[in-house]
Amino acid sequence: MIQFLLNRELRSEQTLDPNTTVLQYLREHRGKTGTKEGCASGDCGACTVVVGELVGDRLRYRTLNSCLTFVSALHGKQLIVVEDLKDQGQLHSVQQAMVDCHGSQCGFCTPGFIMSLFALQKNAVNEYDPAQTHEALAGNLCRCTGYRPILEAAEQACGSKQRDQFDAREAETIAQLKAIEPRETAELNSGDKRCLSPLTVADLAEIYSANPDARLLAGGTDLALEVTQFHRELPVMIYVGHIGEMKKVEVSDSHIELGAAAALTDCYEALANEYPDFGELLHRFASLQIRNQGTLGGNIGNASPIGDSPPLLIALGAQVVLRKGERSRTLPLQDYFIDYKVTAREPGEFIEKVLVPRARPEQIFRAYKVSKRLDDDISAVCAAFDLRVENGVIADARVAFGGMAAIPKRAVACEVALIGASFTLETAERACEALAQDFTPLTDFRASREYRLLVAQNLLRKCFLEQHAPKTETRVTAYV
Repeated sequence: MIQFLLNRELRSEQTLDPNTTVLQYLREHRGKTGTKEGCASGDCGACTVVVGELVGDRLRYRTLNSCLTFVSALHGKQLIVVEDLKDQGQLHSVQQAMVDCHGSQCGFCTPGFIMSLFALQKNAVNEYDPAQTHEALAGNLCRCTGYRPILEAAEQACGSKQRDQFDAREAETIAQLKAIEPRETAELNSGDKRCLSPLTVADLAEIYSANPDARLLAGGTDLALEVTQFHRELPVMIYVGHIGEMKKVEVSDSHIELGAAAALTDCYEALANEYPDFGELLHRFASLQIRNQGTLGGNIGNASPIGDSPPLLIALGAQVVLRKGERSRTLPLQDYFIDYKVTAREPGEFIEKVLVPRARPEQIFRAYKVSKRLDDDISAVCAAFDLRVENGVIADARVAFGGMAAIPKRAVACEVALIGASFTLETAERACEALAQDFTPLTDFRASREYRLLVAQNLLRKCFLEQHAPKTETRVTAYV
């Protein structure tokens, strides 16, 4: 059985089909139709809801796409939807701001914007921050109104924050969530389908060993597409989002240790502090709703050739810790990917954590993402360069790309052309020629093979030029 709060109402579910998304649950089971389905793929934000959960003794609010979230992920949390904001006949301040600023036209996208604005208002540190606002709304698409009045509504709502019903009932909500805090493995079971939610790595290892054909569910931002887009049924799932050990983000003297179930939002600070370019790229990783759910382990585990994080992690020499039963092994990430959607992971084995080496003083790390849109889009080419330059000579080089092959992988010939050579434009040009030996890209709807190879070469040139540009110039890492 799972338990969660639907605003303030305690909901207990035991026999619900675990393939049910939060969006379906709201609309078809609870009659709450304010939340809309626009794309069923996490691209438009019309289905945005807010989840409140305990972090220690505090309540944290985050947006997520209800179309990509299975109900099992709500266990022990609070779900807030657009119908919950109005209190005693009065609109919430973010709703009123949308009215005052004429931020709604056809209204289909409006509930999603409202919920993103609600979470933005709750999490605003410096009251109204334009950059924070743009990031919060980048995952919400509007087809008819235009964004100016919506941004004006954000400024009104966050520029003069008002105490609301959720602030008044915060202590009560915290007490309710503590009362339903998960204490043992939970299960949703509809007879022919089930989802198990263990609380420890040891429990996960035991359950997965007994059910090696089960699908591991973390953020679900990729797995849920099998249900919403391909209309498949997942007979057995194991939800890892309640395993505290796998959600930790810790920094030691030598490594950043990232639990495989840690949301990308939670990984951001540690990675951005160590590698600013990694932080820049994470700002462009899908949308805030997706980053609040999606995990680093999931981005690696689905073995997509266009995943944003693997090229960067491979260039940095990251490792994955794999667990099967009581056995653990550590594998260089570059050896994890074997072929398209084929990995070194054995049946019943899962990614427990990711180890990223700390930055070195002499290290030059650059990462670039090229896509059709700046925000909320998939890479056509993603590049990462990790160079060690001593006295003007490239002593070591690790170069990795995504979108250039069936797997994210290193550019070995390019690295050979760089190592031992002077860090000059001539060296960069020789390394660009070597890239043609490393990759034979494919042509698809995102880019042609010729475009991909030229872009990859130009990104290497960009890395060189930026390093030799005057220090007063501003370097742009996030561009289309």
